[in-house]
Amino acid sequence: MTIYHTSRFRRSYKNLDRQLKSAAQKRVALFRLNRLDRRLRTHSLHGPLKDIWSFSVDARYRILFEFIDSRREQVIFLDVGNHSLYQ
Repeated sequence: MTIYHTSRFRRSYKNLDRQLKSAAQKRVALFRLNRLDRRLRTHSLHGPLKDIWSFSVDARYRILFEFIDSRREQVIFLDVGNHSLYQ
């Protein structure tokens, strides 16, 4: 799987504290192995964000991403943060 990052994702990630960065790195490694692993709670969003997906970093933080090819082998991480991302 190939993962790309938007500048918004890089900025948001840079502003996370060290503990959240570590948790995010572990979750991304798990995502690379199996993007539908139950621990990630991967799900598609609804409404205006219907083409966007999300997986959990911890109880509060999520990574938003989008598949950019039909085989779902390439994704782009759009942002990382709490539930305010959905607004």
